[in-house]
Amino acid sequence: MDRKKGFIRKTRQRDLILKTLRGTDTHPTADWIYEQVKKEMPNISLGTVYRNLGKLAELGEITELNFGSKYSRFDGNAENHYHFVCTECGKILDVKGCKVDKELEKCVEQNNNVEVDFHTTLFYGFCSDCKNKKG
Repeated sequence: MDRKKGFIRKTRQRDLILKTLRGTDTHPTADWIYEQVKKEMPNISLGTVYRNLGKLAELGEITELNFGSKYSRFDGNAENHYHFVCTECGKILDVKGCKVDKELEKCVEQNNNVEVDFHTTLFYGFCSDCKNKKG
């Protein structure tokens, strides 16, 4: 399709990458996604995975998470939501049961003369596995 008219060509690689990412809730790295996709598409390159992850993020299909680590992680759930990062094992979890605080966005807008599109909030601590190990 013609990119100039706003159409993005659909590719088998991109579809498989998206399916793989949406099939997990672990917020994987590009390397992990590459290893999974390679099982079904052995000739795919790591560069192709990175390019398609970038395009999927640009299209709003996925979210790229960068919490100050050496590498990004990816989230197949593109809806705005909060994350929990385990400070012990590094696991990243979606926070369930807590809606995104729209009042906070309004407060930021009113007190800073800005327009908020979305916001992110990270919670840090011990995941249930590490909490249980800690005793």
